[in-house]
Amino acid sequence: MKANIGIGDNHLKAVAEKLQVVLADEQVLYTKTRNYHWNVVGDNFSEMHLFFEKQYGELAEIVDEVAERIRMLGHYSTGRLVDFLKLTNLLEPEYTNVQSEQIKNLLDDHETIIRHLRELITEFADKQKDLGSSDFVTGLLRQHEKMAWMLRSYLDK
Repeated sequence: MKANIGIGDNHLKAVAEKLQVVLADEQVLYTKTRNYHWNVVGDNFSEMHLFFEKQYGELAEIVDEVAERIRMLGHYSTGRLVDFLKLTNLLEPEYTNVQSEQIKNLLDDHETIIRHLRELITEFADKQKDLGSSDFVTGLLRQHEKMAWMLRSYLDK
């Protein structure tokens, strides 16, 4: 059944398509964070293992929320890994268990997502007339800014 929420079908479709990219970015970042959780080494292993676990837990919730937002707009969410890799703005670097590289890779990804979300906030509100989705991505922006700050704090020594 079509969503009758006061936003034109063309606008709903445009927002859903942009959110598919956000979903792909979130899923790739989740997977990368989980990988670093599994493969972290060092004298602060326990701290970093738990730190990465906390972050991928937050990302898992974000992934679910983005997928559900797409469904709320009357569209199906992407769910195949091959599709996520086609849509994502993020890169997958070579494996590393050097903590500073892991943290820098994750920070770069969060900052890429932050810049993309900033663009979507105004696009969804002004161009697509979808204040709900604009507010939704504003909330995502705040979450990524906090996670990026925490990662950045490990590098600012």
